[in-house]
Amino acid sequence: MKLTLKSSPHHHNRRDTGQVMRIVMYAAIPGIIAQTWYFGFGTLIQICLALGTAVVTEAAISELRKKNTERIIKDYSAALAGLLLAISIPPFAPWWLIVIGTFFSIAIVKQLYGGLGYNMFNPAMAGYVMLLISFPMQMTAWLPPIFLAEQSHNFIDALHVIFTGYTNTGFSIEQLKIGVDGSTMATPLDVLKTELSQGYTITEALQNPIFSDIYGQGWAVVSLSYLLGGLMLVKTKVISWHIPGSMLIAAFVFAGAFHLYKPDVYASSLFHLVNGSIILGAFFIATDPVSASTTNRGRIIFGAAIGIWIIIIRTWGGYPDAIAFAVLIMNMAVPLIDYYTQPRTYGHNTSVKEK
Repeated sequence: MKLTLKSSPHHHNRRDTGQVMRIVMYAAIPGIIAQTWYFGFGTLIQICLALGTAVVTEAAISELRKKNTERIIKDYSAALAGLLLAISIPPFAPWWLIVIGTFFSIAIVKQLYGGLGYNMFNPAMAGYVMLLISFPMQMTAWLPPIFLAEQSHNFIDALHVIFTGYTNTGFSIEQLKIGVDGSTMATPLDVLKTELSQGYTITEALQNPIFSDIYGQGWAVVSLSYLLGGLMLVKTKVISWHIPGSMLIAAFVFAGAFHLYKPDVYASSLFHLVNGSIILGAFFIATDPVSASTTNRGRIIFGAAIGIWIIIIRTWGGYPDAIAFAVLIMNMAVPLIDYYTQPRTYGHNTSVKEK
């Protein structure tokens, strides 16, 4: 038998950055289809606007910095950031909202720090928080699922609303938010928070037409669709299980403890997992390779802390869906987490500390 020796490194990753980013975008397709099916074609229009803005912004800044524009564009990191921001905002938000948000994500959060690999914060979530704080009315203009809406809408209506504020037949965004019961509808997390603030119990709040048992109408299917794509990313080893696994488990356990303590005041673990964007956040957002922790132990701590922060902010904070805030809070803690979770170098004694 002939023994062949080769120099290190012996681990070969055949995927470049562009391939990884594209796979993540492909994995989001099931969730995007479900989101479009339940909430209208606005999702697709927002994605197109975000992708165009992201690429143009990235190219313009790369040219100004005299970088290899073609190589930077082809790493698809800007496109992925735009995509994640587009699927996180209301589908019928005005066109300028996604343009401003995407420009901020790429120009300020990403490129101002030096480009891919140097940004401390998740670009998409930083852009989301900027929009939420600056334009709260537009960022909370979610429509009810199509089958619960009093007024139906199609692709042409979506275009008209996004660019003019009115459908092709003259209905405003406020009129589109009216449900079949004649009342203005919101997201499941918004509804629950509002009902609890008015003194209703969890059981009473879940009687709202937007719920089917504990599942938000349409929202559960969207979440499970993103779960399908997320599991595909884990299976193909594009991401590891550490962040999404620890994040979902921590949120489940933390929410479950409070629900067991006061079931009429605190929502169940399952409610938190299937309503809102916690599954999307676990697999597609928190796993950002640049702004997340880089060690396996660190990723578990990072993910678990995000899960706990989500439940804290959802329960006692002012924003019903807390993914963006939780991720940005833990982005700031990544250097500290990585410092204390670096694996020990072989041959070094862990009891010996540097002076």
